[in-house]
Amino acid sequence: MALSGPTLLTARGSATHLVVLVHGYGADGQDLIGLAGHWRELLPTVAFAAPNAPSRIPGGPGYQWFPISRIDPHEMQKGVEVAGPGLDEYLDAELKRLGLGPEKLALVGFSQGTMLSLHLGLRRAVKPAAIVGFSGLLPGAPPAAADIPPILLTHGDSDTVIPPQAMFLAASQLGLAGAAVQWHLARGMGHGIDPEGLMMAGLFLDLAFRGLLKNGGEIRSVYKPS
Repeated sequence: MALSGPTLLTARGSATHLVVLVHGYGADGQDLIGLAGHWRELLPTVAFAAPNAPSRIPGGPGYQWFPISRIDPHEMQKGVEVAGPGLDEYLDAELKRLGLGPEKLALVGFSQGTMLSLHLGLRRAVKPAAIVGFSGLLPGAPPAAADIPPILLTHGDSDTVIPPQAMFLAASQLGLAGAAVQWHLARGMGHGIDPEGLMMAGLFLDLAFRGLLKNGGEIRSVYKPS
């Protein structure tokens, strides 16, 4: 079944890039498309799309990319392997619709959507320009590749759904694999997105689309402890 969901045209002119927003467990595309409003002034020629996951959660109105019974990286890896092909087809279809090459793409995920964005973004034949992951984890070891895209990870230090340690583990694994990783730990934030992380993501996407973020295996913290 082909995925569908809300899309948003550019604020100005033809699309030069595409950001695909991948929602979390129990949410839908409408839940994340609103993030685009925070970035459109900075990214006026970027189009946005937020597909709904392929199945409803049991007994609820939201969607799931794959079932979750517990937060376990091995279980998550199995899930993203099943869900990946459907989202991959959607990415190609949206890029084709806009007349863009695969290098003009960025993936932004939240929670379960972060897991899927990292899995898929690290494995596409032509890697996206950037990956942004809010409140997620890395499902399985990253593949060995010379062209890993730059990655921004953010997490709340009070997250009780996915512990913040998952971000540090992901940053370490991705850095060792050769990725340029930036991370942000939000004080007092639970399982969500804080204003600073939202602002940082917009700046990160802008720099990535302009080719100003380079890989070097360095983990650069943007968290400034008080």
